[in-house]
Amino acid sequence: MRLRNISGSREIIADSKYVIQDAENQKGKIRTYFEKDQPIQIEIGMGKGRFIMQMAEEHPEINFIGIEKYSSVLLRAIQKMEQNELPNLRFIRMDAEDITEVFEKGEVDKIFINFSDPWPKDRHAKRRLPSKEFLKRYDEILKKDGVIEFKTDNRDLFDFAVEQLEPAGWKAEVITYDLHHDPVLCEGNIMTEYEEKFSSIGNPICKYVIYR
Repeated sequence: MRLRNISGSREIIADSKYVIQDAENQKGKIRTYFEKDQPIQIEIGMGKGRFIMQMAEEHPEINFIGIEKYSSVLLRAIQKMEQNELPNLRFIRMDAEDITEVFEKGEVDKIFINFSDPWPKDRHAKRRLPSKEFLKRYDEILKKDGVIEFKTDNRDLFDFAVEQLEPAGWKAEVITYDLHHDPVLCEGNIMTEYEEKFSSIGNPICKYVIYR
C-alpha cells in the first residue's frame, strides 16, 4: 500500500531542486532543467524511484524524468537523490492525465510504465495507464520511433493492455508473460521495488515493448 500522507511532504517537494515545479507551465522548457541536452525518457508512476534512479546512473547519456502523483511517495525519491545526486534525473509531481500539458509533441524518446494501479473495476478502465485513452496521450508526446515498455504482475491488467493495442493503433515489438524466465529480455532488466517483491513470492512478471 502506498504512503500518501506524510506531514510536510508537499512543502519539501516545493523546495526541492530535483523537482520541476509548476510543470504545467513549463511546456517547451523541460530540457532547460538538465545540464546537457540529451534524449528524454520518462517513467510514469515511478514510486520511490528505484528503477529510474538506477536507469539514470547506468545511462548518463540520457535525461530521465520520474513522474509521481503522490507527494509522500515522491518524497522518498527526493531523499534518495539527496544521498546520490544524479544530474540527468528530475522529478515531477503530477497526475499522468496531464502529461500532454507538460511535454511537447515528440519530445519524449521512451516511456516506462511499471506496476501501475490496475483499477480493477470496469468503469475505471480509462484510468489504467496502458488504456487506449492513455495510449493516445503517449502518442502525442513520443517521437515517431519512440517506444513504451510496460511491466506488471497483474495478468488481468496485462491482458487488457494487450487488447488495447490494435484499436489504439499500436503494435507489439515484444510480449512476454514470464520476464524473469526469458534469458534475452531479462538480461539487463532493472527491477522496481514492486517487481522484487512480487517475483520473490512467485508471481510471473509480464512485459511488453510497443511502438506505432
